[in-house]
Amino acid sequence: MTNKIRIAIDMDEVIADTIDKFIELYKREHNTVIRLDQMDGKEFNELLPEEIRATLRQYIHQPGFFRDLKVMEGSQEVVKALCDKYDVYIVSAAMEFPNSLLDKHDWLAEHFPFISWKNIIFCGHKIVDVQIMIDDRIRNFVGFNGRKLLYSSPHNHLITEYERVNTWAEVANKLL
Repeated sequence: MTNKIRIAIDMDEVIADTIDKFIELYKREHNTVIRLDQMDGKEFNELLPEEIRATLRQYIHQPGFFRDLKVMEGSQEVVKALCDKYDVYIVSAAMEFPNSLLDKHDWLAEHFPFISWKNIIFCGHKIVDVQIMIDDRIRNFVGFNGRKLLYSSPHNHLITEYERVNTWAEVANKLL
């Protein structure tokens, strides 16, 4: 461990595009089209017809769901650059979905091989000793006293009380 500033970076909807997977999955499996512009301030499941709403939790509990997510544009390059300046930790509340643990580990090994296994934290509550946290869920900022960067996602667009980053280029401008 060094004396560098520590950063916690969330996975889903921050470096891994779960929304894109949901959009494609529901189009393919249920012939249901959900557009990003419909999601402003809403959770994905709120836009699903009532009769298929329960399928969302079923999908995210399946082994393999988190393995083939697309990488958020620019995240690999910026996270790699952050690693040169900071101690970077990937922190995911993965314990909610136990089948996601191996998927997320393998996904990180493939797309972020420069992140050591020692810097990956799968947890429930994100009670981590870092100075900066980048997350799309404000619930993860509760009790955190460091710098909070809210990564934009459709569900959090109406939240205004946090420092916001819309893209990984904006993260780079603020932290590099």
